[in-house]
Amino acid sequence: MGDTTVTTLEGREAAIPPPVADETGRGPLRRLRTPRRPRLWFEILLIAVSYWTYSLIRNAVPEQKSEALQNADWLWKLEHHLGIAVEESINHTVNSVTWLIVGMNYYYATLHFIITLAVLVWLYRSHPGRYAATRLVLFATTGVALIGYYLYPLAPPRLMTNTAFIDTVLVHDTWGSMASGDLKNMSNQYAAMPSMHIGWSVWSGLTIFALARTPWIRVLGLLYPTATLLVIVATANHFWLDAVGGLLCLAFGYTVARLWYGKLPHALPRRVAQPHTHPHPPTAARGRAGECPPAAAGVNAEHSSEEPNRPTEEGHPPARPRPTTHA
Repeated sequence: MGDTTVTTLEGREAAIPPPVADETGRGPLRRLRTPRRPRLWFEILLIAVSYWTYSLIRNAVPEQKSEALQNADWLWKLEHHLGIAVEESINHTVNSVTWLIVGMNYYYATLHFIITLAVLVWLYRSHPGRYAATRLVLFATTGVALIGYYLYPLAPPRLMTNTAFIDTVLVHDTWGSMASGDLKNMSNQYAAMPSMHIGWSVWSGLTIFALARTPWIRVLGLLYPTATLLVIVATANHFWLDAVGGLLCLAFGYTVARLWYGKLPHALPRRVAQPHTHPHPPTAARGRAGECPPAAAGVNAEHSSEEPNRPTEEGHPPARPRPTTHA
């Protein structure tokens, strides 16, 4: 026979964990700033509406051709003054390799959509606690870029009239630019500053580098925006300084997310904690038959059996202890 121990009523009450704070009493602003599990239908709708709005506003900006060409001439002179005006040489060198420049045309036309959406899906599935904050960076970056398109119309190098830049899409009859060929009427041709190819690619690359666990995938995350920079210059769609504008917009996006959430997106918890809106009822712990809370495990039967008929302070007989036999 083993020793017999019991769990007293007092011991059970002591073992009950303290209730979790009720989150429903928090202010609406604080609730909005707390990361929550994203909802698939809402995210699909939000991304679709946001991109439609972005395209609508970007293409609604007046195509101020004369001002855009003047700005391009001024920017090209500034790059000569800074000693970084090598875009024309890169454009001609890469254009001489047909398979390479054709590949870059398709890269320019497609990957900034594919990779950006793929990173969003990956965040949604694997990092739900960081998804909303990282998405906010992307949206804020894109939103401030629209202001740049409106305030500073800029012609891409391939549309300049007094230079030797080559429009690689037209020359090789490929599909790689919304402002070339049959697609030129679907997009504002003079919205080159800032470059969202750079803004989105660096956003994707930094997110992958910060959150991926596999080393070679993290390296690819850094190589992606580097390759994008080469592509936008080789295809004569952007100047170097357009890329700088894209980086400034991205810095603004990260600043917005940092101020809103109190941390950079990558520093937030990976998973979203499930909120407890109601305290645990004490009776839940009492209803578990055969369980012995640690706080009451050492209570001896002989000690608890002293004065068994003594009434409680309320005048009711005490609850009879439940013996538990340990082998």
